[in-house]
Amino acid sequence: MSTLVEKIKAIEDEMARTQKNKATSAHLGMLKAKLAKFKRELITPKSGGGGAGEGFDVAKTGDARIGFVGFPSVGKSTLLSNLAGVYSEVAAYEFTTLTTVPGVIRYKGAKIQLLDLPGIIEGAKDGKGRGRQVIAVARTCKLIFIVLDVLKPLGDKAIIEHELEGFGIRLNKKPPNITFRKKEKGGINLTTVVPQSELDQQTVKQILSEYRISNADVILKEDSTCDDLIDVIEGNRIYIPCIYVLNKIDQISIEELNIIYKIPHCVPLSAHHKWNFDDLLELMWDYLQLTRIYTKPKGQLPDFNAPVVLKEADKTVEAFCNNLHKGILKDLKYALVWGSSVKYQPQRVGKEHELCDEDIVQIIKKH
Repeated sequence: MSTLVEKIKAIEDEMARTQKNKATSAHLGMLKAKLAKFKRELITPKSGGGGAGEGFDVAKTGDARIGFVGFPSVGKSTLLSNLAGVYSEVAAYEFTTLTTVPGVIRYKGAKIQLLDLPGIIEGAKDGKGRGRQVIAVARTCKLIFIVLDVLKPLGDKAIIEHELEGFGIRLNKKPPNITFRKKEKGGINLTTVVPQSELDQQTVKQILSEYRISNADVILKEDSTCDDLIDVIEGNRIYIPCIYVLNKIDQISIEELNIIYKIPHCVPLSAHHKWNFDDLLELMWDYLQLTRIYTKPKGQLPDFNAPVVLKEADKTVEAFCNNLHKGILKDLKYALVWGSSVKYQPQRVGKEHELCDEDIVQIIKKH
């Protein structure tokens, strides 16, 4: 393991020494590709040794999963306890939480699972502490709360982001708009739809040669970097929205608080005093992008207490039926929908119809 870490360190040192200019861009691209390969080996060791560690992976429940990531003793456990009423051991010394502690909150009709993950330390992605298991659980979350101490936020934020990036987690980013296709023959074809500031034919060839790819079509539909191309080739990157929770605001002045409020993706609060939880929950709901659909049995009023919650990626009538029961779809004649997704109230729709938040649906079966 140390040899891999040493190799990564050697490449990072060489990258730091290399001047960035047009002549060295291909060489830097190749180094970045090497680095990505070594990091992947580090995350998924070849040997099948050892389990995941007792108490780490938690069964998924509810409609979405949120992970609390942060350094030891920044108030993750206090925040979880006060949000979900779950007891996660709290103390004033570091590393109190040693396994994943789950909690569930109900918000706007949706059940949301909160996971208090053990504290991350610098070097987690290299296997230090229990960082590898912590970040592996973080990869399964729909949203990540990075909990920071308001008195030293920026340094901690940079370290945690670096650790998560090393594990292929991209925070608040969209997947690069790059099409990459391997082929049998024909060399490497690079097509650029917009002018590129970093990637050219030589750099792309160098990066692909590092992966032993000599025949491929690469289409760059936006101004992309070497890292973007490597992310697409690796194909194991996960794009997760993230909210920075700045805890312990009871220790700073109003002027400082006003400055903090201007930082994007950020919510200042006090977990101990339960200040500003409503802002956090509101932002959490925006980032999760869940769609609530209410059911209406024939001849009865809609049931507003238990909505069916659909993900942003698939909010069709078909997904709604499958969420209720897998057998409903084959008996579906059509659905009646009330709400903002239709022109008339109610309107007959088929299984391909896309629903909007808080629509009401009645299923009409074939007789």
